[in-house]
Order: sequence, then C-alpha cells, then structure tokens
Amino acid sequence: MSDYSTVEKKVSYGIGRQLGDQLLANPFDGMDIASVSAGLKDAFEGSEFAVAREDLDVAFKEISARIQAQRAEQSKELAAEGEAFLAENANKEGVTVLESGLQYEVITEGSGAKPSKTSTVRTHYHGTLTNGSVFDSSVERGEPAEFRVDGVIAGWTEALQLMPTGSKWRLFIPHNLAYGERGAGGAIGPYSALVFEVELIDIVA
Repeated sequence: MSDYSTVEKKVSYGIGRQLGDQLLANPFDGMDIASVSAGLKDAFEGSEFAVAREDLDVAFKEISARIQAQRAEQSKELAAEGEAFLAENANKEGVTVLESGLQYEVITEGSGAKPSKTSTVRTHYHGTLTNGSVFDSSVERGEPAEFRVDGVIAGWTEALQLMPTGSKWRLFIPHNLAYGERGAGGAIGPYSALVFEVELIDIVA
C-alpha cells in the first residue's frame, strides 16, 4: 500500500486523481495509463521526448479523427431513434403533426387567451426523453416557471402560441426544434427528441 502520510503526498495524490478523472471523462479506445504516467514523469524530470514531436502530432490527429467519427456514428443512431419514435407517434390517435415536425396531444383544452411570441408566461412542465427518463420538471420541484415565449427552445415557442391559457398539452419535439446536435448538459444527448407535458397557467405580461 502506498504511503500518503504527508500533506505533500496527499496533495500529489489528489492532483493525480483529478487528472485521472479528467482523462476518464474524455477517454479514447486504447488509452494506456502507463504511457500517461511516463509522460508526466518525463515532463517533471525535464527528460527528452520519448516520441518525436512530429509523430505525436500525427498520432493526435489520428485519434481525434477516430473520436469525431465515433461521435458522428453515435449521433446518427440517436437521431434515428428519435425519428423512429416520432414517426410511430404521429400515427397515434389524438396526435397532431405540424408542418415544422412538432407534434402535440391535447390533454386539457383551456379557454383563455393565447400568448404571443414576446409574452411572458407561467407554466408547469414535465420533460422526459423518449425512453421516459425525466431530465427536468417544474412539477417535481413544485414551483411553476416563468419565461418569455421566445426565450425557450423552438418547439416550445411554436406550441405556446397555439395554446389557450388553461390548456395542458403533451409535446413531442424533434431534435431540430429542441437542443439539436449539441444536446444540453449530461441529461440530453445530441439529436435527442423530447417529450414535455406543458400546462399554460397564465400570461404574466
């Protein structure tokens, strides 16, 4: 067992763990931790590069290209999953499909005014991925959210302008009307179709 009895050794170990966590968050197939350790050691000892810089440049470019290709393939798969879900969902009774690709289902039809693009609204919502995983929910937090209609994702902006106040709709949003190729945070991946239950409580302004 290694000795971490001194403050210096503890901090040194902590730095190594932080570097390890960073590498683990962005790994590539074939990453060799022994070679990583050798590179760290050589850097601190001021040793000559064990691999020629030109060879390093070529290797970095090759690995970068592999990672980009893998991400592109994963994105295609995610996009295909969302498209398949929406294609099947479009055939369900009660689902309306708009020209933009946005789909909605009326749960409760309100009778109040419809907001404009620049209105500020108060809503309750419950957002999930197509597999049912919850990524955000004002309902679960127990507190409605207020925002401008044009300050949210395009699918919401379009739907809210069609909703009379007091309505509750279920929205099925394709990735191009949601967070697109980038996704959002760790919960919403690239090219993800999203499902929201949205209750339009009030037009605030």
